[in-house]
Amino acid sequence: MENFEIGKRYEIHSYKHDGSIHRAWDEDLIFGNERTKVIESDGRTWRTKEPAILYFFKDRWFNIIVQYKKNGIYYYCNMASPYIIEDDTIKYIDYDLDLRVFPDGSFKVLDRGEYKYHKQLMNYSEDIDFILKQELTELINMVRNKEMAFKQNAVDKYYKEYMNITHNKIN
Repeated sequence: MENFEIGKRYEIHSYKHDGSIHRAWDEDLIFGNERTKVIESDGRTWRTKEPAILYFFKDRWFNIIVQYKKNGIYYYCNMASPYIIEDDTIKYIDYDLDLRVFPDGSFKVLDRGEYKYHKQLMNYSEDIDFILKQELTELINMVRNKEMAFKQNAVDKYYKEYMNITHNKIN
């Protein structure tokens, strides 16, 4: 998570392959957020419901959102381009495919139909298609092997750090 300034607030913009805005989060405190306003491409808004820890990568084609729900930790993994930062905004291209990981470690690949539709509509190259499928396989292997964000102690460390930062900013 290099290039992030710990405790600094960033916006997050998710784009589609054709450059159109997909979704924007108005404010995130890296590593996490809670009750953050999300603006959809059609203008609808909603707020996140639970604390979340976010993982972005400069060299991986996915990002990971760790959600602290009442009945356990869930992971929402977006297949997406590596991020860039411009003007205090984290930016990436969302490629539709998602991986949902449940508290018991089971998982489900989501939005295959949406991916197939947008691949044709927005002319994803064969290289992009290959990279995304390869990265999805790597991500699934990380879940199965409990690596990186899927290790309980790694997640807890970042969650505690996020809570300390937010508590200190409030006081």
